[in-house]
Amino acid sequence: MPEHAEGTAAASTREVRDFLRRRREQIAQRWADEPLFRAVFTVSRDEAVEAGKAVVDALAQVADAARVEDPDAAGFTTVREQLARMGTARSRSGLSTAQVSSELAALRPPVENLLVADLPEDAPAEHVRDCVTTLSVLMGTLRVVVMQTALSEGQALIDRQRLQLLEVATPVIKLWDGIVAVPLIGTLDSERSQVVMETLLESIVEQQARYAILDITGVPTVDSLVAQHLMKTVAAARLMGAECIVSGIRPAIAQTMVHLGLDLGTVVTRASLADALGYVLHQLGVGIVTPGTNGAVAR
Repeated sequence: MPEHAEGTAAASTREVRDFLRRRREQIAQRWADEPLFRAVFTVSRDEAVEAGKAVVDALAQVADAARVEDPDAAGFTTVREQLARMGTARSRSGLSTAQVSSELAALRPPVENLLVADLPEDAPAEHVRDCVTTLSVLMGTLRVVVMQTALSEGQALIDRQRLQLLEVATPVIKLWDGIVAVPLIGTLDSERSQVVMETLLESIVEQQARYAILDITGVPTVDSLVAQHLMKTVAAARLMGAECIVSGIRPAIAQTMVHLGLDLGTVVTRASLADALGYVLHQLGVGIVTPGTNGAVAR
């Protein structure tokens, strides 16, 4: 960049910095009247004014560092912190990332108009244009920062919801005093297998269970890594003082385990959940009788 151009850019950046600091209160007041600003950064108008001042301070700091095009400039840390504090409220507002992106542009005109009015009347047209351009770039970078934060929060929310769904899809049922069961349905992957292990072990402690039934009747197939996870779950349950019975192993899963050379000699297996429950009740010394044909179970 030619020396004259560099000097012009620096002058306009300083002008914008000084303007932001002088008109901090007015800019914050104007932004506080924008519904989108409150939805993205805060809730009430009073809080919006304070948030607006913080954002203006951040923009002035970025301009002072002459990094108006850099979303990683130190000044934007304050903006990200403000957005992080309001993440939950923003999620409740239902604003999509696309809406945030398009609507944030509405924050620039009020500041731009105030900047033009604040410049000396005899300021050269070129200087006015350079200042407006600098401000436009700075506001555009602010939009990038907000978008990056929104996308990051969106992904974090998706990850949390996915984990919650995994936990919901892995219920632990108390079948009897000291007996819990985990009926698994659907595809198992490494992540879900880890959730199964953690959920089962927590339930063993909470229920003071002596027996845990891991029923995989509803699991069509597993890969080698998941099969190893299941074996580790059995071993972990044993370390917690509970015997783990695996029921409902399909032929394809049995073949996978055999091909992997997994040692099943110490694992109790049963064909179905009912068989597993019958085995455990027998171990507990509970008698099962079926008077007549109604299939009643008595202790």
